[in-house]
Amino acid sequence: MRIRSILNKLIVIGLISITICFFLIMRLFSDASSTKVSSRSLHSTLSQPKLAVIVPYRDRFTELLLFVPHLSRFLHKQNIPFTINVINQNDSYRFNRASLINAGYSLVKDNCDYIAIHDVDLLPLNPNLEYRYPEHGPFHVSSPNLHPKYHYEKFVGGILLIKNDHFELVNGLSNKYWGWGLEDDEFYLRLKEANLQITRPTNIATGIEDTFLHLHDPAVRKRDYAKIFNQREITRKRDRETGLHDVKFELTSKTKMTIEDFACDIYSVKLNCDYKLTPWCDFSLVNKNKPKNVKPKI
Repeated sequence: MRIRSILNKLIVIGLISITICFFLIMRLFSDASSTKVSSRSLHSTLSQPKLAVIVPYRDRFTELLLFVPHLSRFLHKQNIPFTINVINQNDSYRFNRASLINAGYSLVKDNCDYIAIHDVDLLPLNPNLEYRYPEHGPFHVSSPNLHPKYHYEKFVGGILLIKNDHFELVNGLSNKYWGWGLEDDEFYLRLKEANLQITRPTNIATGIEDTFLHLHDPAVRKRDYAKIFNQREITRKRDRETGLHDVKFELTSKTKMTIEDFACDIYSVKLNCDYKLTPWCDFSLVNKNKPKNVKPKI
């Protein structure tokens, strides 16, 4: 009886050991499977086209504090690999949005497959607005039927996605547009001449009042609409002289900033102005060219 009792105890111990071993083996296989899935998911993410958001910028820090966290959350939900690149104009010239975009592309092109030309004061609200790779042509996210302010058919401003090859094909944007406006209209002509098909969001249930949040307050942020010298005449024409290939700038600093745990890179640049080509880049020249008041002789 004693021997049988011992044998029974050994059998129970053996069964327990077998059960534990079986559990450990199953756990091992489960972990290996999870690792494979995780690695595969990571590889899938890394193989996706990389987006570089380019934000032409000057003195808009309040808007930037809202922009970076909002857009970061928006893009994370779409599982898009991205960087936010703020191109800060740090000189005394008039604001040149187009040249900042050209400069920004030159700085980030080696680390992305496509760019989003993005105004800092325009935040997407509708989750169906996609920022995915525009394989077949530029994708205008803030289309005229959705943008809060601009509704004409040739409008391509606000937010535009374009892959690197296409941006280089059209030679970027013109560098002649100092002050506010019209650079997007000239860029539209470049896209059309290159036979690039511009597509826009479809099946969006929201409209001009609730698809985007427009942060611009004209009473606080007055835009520079002035047209000096022969600027009005020149900037109404298609520019076949300047573009991505000849944008001139100096990178004065690069700073990584974190806002609510979301990162962005701040590139401070000084643009170069060709006074013979675009004397309207500098307001100080206006006063220099004005005739001095001469007192009449008595």
